[in-house]
Amino acid sequence: MSSIEVVRDRCVGCGLCVSACLYEAIEMKDGLAVINDKCTLCGACVDACKFDAIILRQAQQETVSLDDYRGVWVVAEQRNGELNDVSFELLGKGRELADQLGTELSAVLLGSGVAAMATELVHRGADRVHVVDDPSLLNFLDEPYANVVAELITRHKPEIVLTGATVLGRSLIPRVAVQVKTGLTADCTGLAIEDGTRQLLQTRPAFGGNIMATIICPNHRPQMSTVRHKVMSALDADTSRQGEIVNETVDAGLLTSNVDYVEFVKDLTQTVNIADADVIVSGGRGLGGPEHFHLIEELAAAVGGAVGASRAAVDAGWVQYSHQVGQTGKTVQPKLYIACGISGAVQHLAGMQSAKVIVAINKDPDAPIFKVATFGIVGDVFEILPRLTKALQGSATE
Repeated sequence: MSSIEVVRDRCVGCGLCVSACLYEAIEMKDGLAVINDKCTLCGACVDACKFDAIILRQAQQETVSLDDYRGVWVVAEQRNGELNDVSFELLGKGRELADQLGTELSAVLLGSGVAAMATELVHRGADRVHVVDDPSLLNFLDEPYANVVAELITRHKPEIVLTGATVLGRSLIPRVAVQVKTGLTADCTGLAIEDGTRQLLQTRPAFGGNIMATIICPNHRPQMSTVRHKVMSALDADTSRQGEIVNETVDAGLLTSNVDYVEFVKDLTQTVNIADADVIVSGGRGLGGPEHFHLIEELAAAVGGAVGASRAAVDAGWVQYSHQVGQTGKTVQPKLYIACGISGAVQHLAGMQSAKVIVAINKDPDAPIFKVATFGIVGDVFEILPRLTKALQGSATE
């Protein structure tokens, strides 16, 4: 581990290190500098000391041979015996990356009674599926799942590991990254291989979605990313594909957890999951308050769609977070997206602009949402929505 030390024979008690420290980690005692437990080992005091009286010893980094790591992995997500669609999307992108690198694509599948799902992952593009099937893994828990994935990575050394930026993925993969001592890029919207190298170019929104940052992990392996649902394309299932299914065993100690699974409480406010919906009707600040959100729900019901919302509506408490569309919510790609009273902040656009058809309803003709809309209606949502809902309900009964 790194450490820091004050050399008493050199310290003259000048106090320059105290002034340089931003964390109040140095104080003067008996005319000498003393470092307390607030120290972050940033090294500012070392640079400030004119008498070389402070020594910072950096821990030696374990050298990693990048050539020892080969292969692209997708950590598949399943719940109650059903694979999440994001796993298929990642296999589609993983297949592209693996082919470009001239290596194999593997999937990792954890759970209890999940062996039958391994074949489906092969049909979706995997060359190999590493299966850990154990009763202790019936329900997702951070610790055992992370322990198992980290153990498999250490054992097989893949160069790229991908998983979905879902609630489970975001909980699981940071723990894995820490255990295997590598970096992690979260919420990626683009993945590519750099020409002439085997570096994974991991692109994600940054600074509130105002820029797109491309991140690399040049000195550690594996290169790890979480990827948002609906930003990659899945391959069609090919039942003729053949692949290897490897039944892995792990030490029982890896399966223990400090928490217990009690129950899964389903969000009963959502009749349709917005991430999977073909039609989404979203409401924003323009609705004025929660008492008007029934207009969104009624239109969604008329078109058989899901209810979405902007961050402003969620932050105001008008609707639950599970309905939020945008950079800090869910990325969606429906066939039809109807934005009602949503101005079109860049964070919201980042989550829905891939919709095939976008209809925007807003009384402000200069609202940014109209720049990405396929069709725009300038008008009052309180007048337009009831009439539109009535017309659609009438057509449905004819």
